[in-house]
Amino acid sequence: MTTSATADLALSVHGPVGVLDLVVPAGASAVDVAAEYARRVGLPTVPVLCSRIGVVLPPDAPLPQAGVRAGDVLVATTDVVPAGRSAARSAPAPGQRGGVGGVVAAVAALGAVASGWAAATVDDERLRFAVVLVLVAGALVGAVPVGRHAAQRVVAAPAFAAAAALAVVWDPHPARLPMVLGLVALVAALAAATARALGRHADEPLQVWITVGAVVFGLTGLCTLAGAPPRLTWSLLLVLAVLAARVVPGLVIDVPDQYLLDLERLAVTAWSARERTGGKRGRSVVRRAAVTAVATEGARLLTAATAAVAVVALVAAPLLLTTATLRVDRIGARCLVGLAGAGLLLAARSYRHRGARALLRVAGLGCWLALLAGVLPIMGDGAVLALAVSAVLLGVVLVVVAVATGRGWRSAWWARRAEVAEGWCGALVVASVVVSAGWFRELWELASLWELAN
Repeated sequence: MTTSATADLALSVHGPVGVLDLVVPAGASAVDVAAEYARRVGLPTVPVLCSRIGVVLPPDAPLPQAGVRAGDVLVATTDVVPAGRSAARSAPAPGQRGGVGGVVAAVAALGAVASGWAAATVDDERLRFAVVLVLVAGALVGAVPVGRHAAQRVVAAPAFAAAAALAVVWDPHPARLPMVLGLVALVAALAAATARALGRHADEPLQVWITVGAVVFGLTGLCTLAGAPPRLTWSLLLVLAVLAARVVPGLVIDVPDQYLLDLERLAVTAWSARERTGGKRGRSVVRRAAVTAVATEGARLLTAATAAVAVVALVAAPLLLTTATLRVDRIGARCLVGLAGAGLLLAARSYRHRGARALLRVAGLGCWLALLAGVLPIMGDGAVLALAVSAVLLGVVLVVVAVATGRGWRSAWWARRAEVAEGWCGALVVASVVVSAGWFRELWELASLWELAN
């Protein structure tokens, strides 16, 4: 059934993202208009709709019954929740849910990277050109913020762009590989910036794409211009990944200032006096929806940041072991990779977010697997047996520690020891760069030349 033009209401909705002009049916409710605003601007939650003087509109009543007329200005806010609002109305806005869409987007991104790698190593130029065109088209389609799963597509779009760039600029020479990956990271950052400029879907992961891509490109570019060996680039990237795993939790949660102010000690203004609680003290409280929005944004940013840490660590660790060919440098590279894996696993224990904790554990185990794959071929039978026995004994010790911690037996003691171990791993990771990058060997050779000269 169609609605006549005379039954429509032209409204201007002011919200945290900007102003949006809407034409809605007269029978639409406040929550319908708020949901449409959230969908258009990409808010993670459906806001509360208020009049221009701050009166919260009834969520289920038609707009004319709430006193709204054509041409009125309404305010969409996430700082208050009207009484009696159901939990269903507080659900994420359309297009912001993860679930199957997020899994499919992640699989598509991995498939795009695999396709770019295969196209980069194939000898058929026509096939490579066709794969690049498909990847570029996928990046363009994913960057368009339209559709139900736009929030998931825009996160995968930079991966398609990076895969296309990998197929174009690929060069297997070890000396050029850092700059190749730097250019790939730059293309991914540009694609993320483009997607973020087109819409506000999945803003937090796109910020991580931009930041990590710019940092990787800057580091690889500076090392290449300075003539540094590739092992220095991979060592620095691995160190940054370990340090980021420790620093990220303190940066991702950004609580607005108005949630931290004690309104009882401030002058009462029209905005602070508008909503009062029923308690005796009359203190204004932060509503559940506002806390949920801050926590949700922080969780998305934390997940994206730990995913970036995992990718950087899993790429830098095997490349470092491959490029450190001299004996002394190889020892430093193995120490750096092993300690980096231990540092990432110890950092994961302090995360309460399951996804982020799992990603850090995958990164730590990936570093250890890369180290094991590099060490096993040169080990004798006795060394392999000793390694197997040590792994079994270490597993038994870890089981005992896990049982003791789970029962609460001196859990603070175990936490303190883990904190100290993590600090030691971080310090040794930084120190190992001196050996893995070749600086220690060069100083050793220089000192030997001085002794021979004297």
